[in-house]
Amino acid sequence: MSIKPSELILNPDGSVYHLNLRPENVALTIIFVGDQDRVDKISKFFDTIEFSTQKREFKTTTGLYKGKRISIISTGIGPDNIDIVLNELDALVNINLETRKPKTKLTSLNIVRIGTSGSLQADIPVDSFVIGSHGLDLNGMLHSYQIETITNSAIEDAFVNHTNWSAKKSYPIVIENSKELENKLTSNKTFKGITATAGGFYGPQGRVLRLTLQDNDLNHKIDTFNFNNHRITNLEMETSAIYGLSKLLGHNACSINAIIANRANGTFSENPGKIVADLITYTLEKLVE
Repeated sequence: MSIKPSELILNPDGSVYHLNLRPENVALTIIFVGDQDRVDKISKFFDTIEFSTQKREFKTTTGLYKGKRISIISTGIGPDNIDIVLNELDALVNINLETRKPKTKLTSLNIVRIGTSGSLQADIPVDSFVIGSHGLDLNGMLHSYQIETITNSAIEDAFVNHTNWSAKKSYPIVIENSKELENKLTSNKTFKGITATAGGFYGPQGRVLRLTLQDNDLNHKIDTFNFNNHRITNLEMETSAIYGLSKLLGHNACSINAIIANRANGTFSENPGKIVADLITYTLEKLVE
C-alpha cells in the first residue's frame, strides 16, 4: 500500500518536505550537528563539495573527505527536530518516493552526532571528548513509537528507583549506541558513559531562573546514578532520540560530544571553539580510517 501524501509530504521538486533533499543528495555516512553554522565549519575540510541546501534550520552539505562521501546535516535543537530529520532521512533511502512504497531491500545509514555538552562528573574535564554508550531519554518523544525491543529495562528501573522519578513524567528510556561506530570513534582521548537527553535547556536540565523546579535535587540524583558501572556522564537534548529512532529504523548511530563545561566543578572551557574544532578533525579522521 502506498503511503498517503498527508503522511509523506514532498516538495514540488520531489524532495522531502523539511530537509529539502532528494535521495541522490545524501551519503550513507552522515554527521549530525545542532548548529547550522557548524556545517560549514566541517565541510571546509572536504576535498570537494557536490551539493548544499538549506530549509529553515536544516542545512545539508554533501562532499568528499579523503575519498569518502559524507553528508553533514544540521538538526537544530531538541528531540522533536530529530524526529523530523531521522524519519525523512530514512524515507530518502528506504522508501521509493515515486511509488510511495517502502523498498524491499533496506539501507542502513551510519550517523555520528558531533555535539557540545556539559560533563556531570568531576573526573571528566572540560576540553575532553565523551562518547554516549547509551542515550537516556528523559523527554518522552520515543514513547510515540513501539520501543519494547530496543530498551534496557534494568537500567531504566534502577534509574527510576534512584531518582524517585515522578509518575507524572514520561518513563525514562535507555537505548544503546552502535558498537561498531563506538569502536571506530574510541581512543585514549575519549571517555564513555550514558548521555542523558532532556526535552529543554532550562528546567528540564535543572537550571533555575524564575521558575521553581519539580525536583530541585534531580541533577544530583542524575550525577550519582551508577548501575553495573553505567553512570551518566553528560546531559544534552538530542542523543536518545537519535539512538532510539536509528535502532527502530535499522540505522547505526553514535554520539560524541566536546565537553565545554563541567557542572560538577563549575568550570567552563577557556577556548570552546578550539575543542569543537579538534573534535571535528578527530571525528573526520576516525570516519576515514
